Amino acid sequence: MSIALTRRGFAGGLVGMAGLAAAPGWAAPTVFPTGTTIFDPAKTWSGFTVLSLLDTRAVVVLDMNGRTVKRWDDFDVFSGGPARVLPGGIVVAPQGAVQGHLEANALVARDFDGKELWRRDDTTTIERDGKAVPSARQHHDWQLDSFPAGYYSPGVAPSLEGSRKLLLTHESAKNPAIADVILDDDRLIVLGPDGKLEWEWQASKHIDALGFGAPARAAIRRLAARDNFDWFHINAATWLGPNKWFDTGDDRFDPGNVIISSRATSIIAIVRPSGEIAWQIGPDFGASPELMKIGQIIGQHHAHLIPKGLPGAGNLLVFDNGGYSGYGDVSGTSARGDSIYQRAGSRVLEIDPVSLELVWSYSAPNFYSFNISGAQRLPNGNTLITEGAPGRIFEVTAEKDIVWEFMNPPGEGPRHSNTVYRAYRIPYGWMPQVAPPAEVPIVAPEGGTFHVPGTPG
Repeated sequence: MSIALTRRGFAGGLVGMAGLAAAPGWAAPTVFPTGTTIFDPAKTWSGFTVLSLLDTRAVVVLDMNGRTVKRWDDFDVFSGGPARVLPGGIVVAPQGAVQGHLEANALVARDFDGKELWRRDDTTTIERDGKAVPSARQHHDWQLDSFPAGYYSPGVAPSLEGSRKLLLTHESAKNPAIADVILDDDRLIVLGPDGKLEWEWQASKHIDALGFGAPARAAIRRLAARDNFDWFHINAATWLGPNKWFDTGDDRFDPGNVIISSRATSIIAIVRPSGEIAWQIGPDFGASPELMKIGQIIGQHHAHLIPKGLPGAGNLLVFDNGGYSGYGDVSGTSARGDSIYQRAGSRVLEIDPVSLELVWSYSAPNFYSFNISGAQRLPNGNTLITEGAPGRIFEVTAEKDIVWEFMNPPGEGPRHSNTVYRAYRIPYGWMPQVAPPAEVPIVAPEGGTFHVPGTPG
């Protein structure tokens, strides 16, 4: 079995692989297997896997056996994430960190050989050396209307040319209804094919519609005393795209509406171009019997509708991190009224957004990423899961069997972290410059039988 052993000198998240002992973040081993650790070619949906890395200034593409087949340097996923690869081997990713903020100066596209094709770095301004200079202030997500969920589905043909573009950005804002100081506010901007602004939505202007109670409003005001408080923290924003709900007359699911995920508040909502909130779940998942069956969603990432043409199309897919989120009453576990929801464990949820039925879910002992992460539905019905904090990416069947797993090695940055913001699987044909590789099955050893050389078996 071709598995590299890696040594690290930092505390990470879970570092186990299926069938082997897993350890929580406070007891992470310094030596652990990296690379592809499980691969069953007969059961996977094979292709290239695109990694958005947090501690390496590059976008990396892997084959199913974990070999790096392409790398583009000088990108900053840590600031703006995620990276995506479009047909023809075109990469789009953030570049240039804005100091003191979790955001990027620019969103940039390059061809396979690294030639810059497109750049957007002027949707707002930041202060630098006492002067206002252009910046995108892009963070966490972006989309093309020709690629609404940001990953492959049959018949999709994403292209930069002629596409409208959705950018999730920051704007410095002061709203007395929230706090009397400047906040880092989330701003959605939609740019037409000509690059001109078509519409925008700013979170702070809709606080009354989001349903916060008095204790939550008080907690936000209390916490806003911090400079540039990221009060709402949207970490995903995607167009709904074509879907069965709109096709049958439910205009809440207009393909041009945008679904957002607010990590700080446990809210998932759909926003119309008019600014109206068309649909929402959270923050309180005890508010109805249907929501109670789902259970409290906490600190979630990558909320989106599964695209047309894939199993489960139209359902909401979300990585429910656990960890902590939510605003409310001060208590013994929340001295400031934040992080009122807490859970040490993650779930991937597939939810019917109309009935709120929990259609499918994945969880497992020690499955936990308190931040980042995501999930992609694949054409064969499998789900590619990014368990980001521990740097683990794996593919599961509908029956929840793991058929592919990759452990990311430590990064090149000062933290030597192996964290992965998000990963996407693309067809081999989307990078025609690279021949489809040979696929070699990898069978994980039984638990308790995997040892470093020299260790008694």
